[in-house]
Amino acid sequence: MATTHDTAVFCISDTREKTIAILNALRASGLRESEISLVMPHDDGGGDIAIEGATKAPEGAATGAGSGMVLGGVLGWMAGIGALAIPGLGPFIAAGPIMAALGGAAIGGASGSIAGGLIGLGFSEYEAKQYEGYLKEGNALISVSVADSDEVSKVKQIFKDADADHISAQGVNDAD
Repeated sequence: MATTHDTAVFCISDTREKTIAILNALRASGLRESEISLVMPHDDGGGDIAIEGATKAPEGAATGAGSGMVLGGVLGWMAGIGALAIPGLGPFIAAGPIMAALGGAAIGGASGSIAGGLIGLGFSEYEAKQYEGYLKEGNALISVSVADSDEVSKVKQIFKDADADHISAQGVNDAD
């Protein structure tokens, strides 16, 4: 029986340490790496992490010192990693299936936004603007496409165990 991944579980992580812990726990849980997405502000001021150009290759992750090495190692296994420049919001790191939707927002010019990309994935306008606001505040958005209610429960528990905020699940559209 084929499964579809038309539901996603989302959370907000307010620190890089939590983000790393969540991504490591998701990977260790046996979820497919291609189903995990991340969007976070690109902090180029502290030298934590730099992403090469517009590449989507995991090899594009180049790390600096300290926590950047850990974050770079965590991001290195994720699918489709790259950097986005969202007009009015600045640079972001994105990885996974959400990259396609947000890449379209970045290409969209001044009218493009993270909210626009999230609406394209199936978020309501209200929810999309909420998540965009969390990202503007410097938080990370983590999303996992899941196949069934057991995976929804597993991902929600991982998020709860890491003390993530704004955990929700909803149906999403295909980013392609």
